[in-house]
Amino acid sequence: MSDIQSIIQQELHNIEQEENVRILYACESGSRAWGFPSQDSDYDVRFIYIRPVDWYLSIFDKRDVIERPINDLLDINGWDLKKALNLFRKSNPPLLEWLQSPILYLEKYTIAEQIRRISPLTFSPKSYMYHYLNMAKGNYRDYLQGDRVKIKKYFYVLRPILACAWIEHYNEMPPMQFDVLVERLIPEDGELREVIQELLRRKKTGDELDFEPRIHPINTFLEEQINDFEHKAAGLKAVEGAQDAELDVLFRAALAEVWNEG
Repeated sequence: MSDIQSIIQQELHNIEQEENVRILYACESGSRAWGFPSQDSDYDVRFIYIRPVDWYLSIFDKRDVIERPINDLLDINGWDLKKALNLFRKSNPPLLEWLQSPILYLEKYTIAEQIRRISPLTFSPKSYMYHYLNMAKGNYRDYLQGDRVKIKKYFYVLRPILACAWIEHYNEMPPMQFDVLVERLIPEDGELREVIQELLRRKKTGDELDFEPRIHPINTFLEEQINDFEHKAAGLKAVEGAQDAELDVLFRAALAEVWNEG
């Protein structure tokens, strides 16, 4: 186990002790999981946890996230399982991204695998495409206008746009890894693939990707794709999501498994 993995494991253990919770699943969710970290990127650790049964037997709404102060190394926070399942019920993409992260820090009990197993049945192409399209539009509007742009932000528009393309082509949850999206969706022999690969190489080797002249082939591609997916998303099928009764069963089973109840 590497030094950073040991630090993360210890921090997760500390959270369990301090908060009286059990962490069910923990992974990397940021640029490291996407495959384009900078040399100084922090670690974006996300986790799902569960509290003892009595905590849920209350008439009051309680805080359902745990967050730790962000430092130069770690950005770590998690969701209560009940919150996670409610978001899953609404076809929430971030949760399913976590559950397929290529960098896993912890997976205990069976609940994460149970959610993965039923996720194809509840996948909503319309909800997911709108999620990624809105992310791409927001980042494009905020960072990539004008003659000079903050070019590292290209990745934060390219990735969600390619996620939209994946949904269109394969009708399934897109993979987290940026290189998989590029390999499968960008023609190998075109100028666009070449400029994206060069930008990725620069980012990984630690080049300071600050304000530079806009990269016209990428901007042209992004503008065309955003306009295209605006029309396509509206015509996609909406899926209601997981059945409430099924998620209740998952939640109760997780409580019993973790706390040895029933």
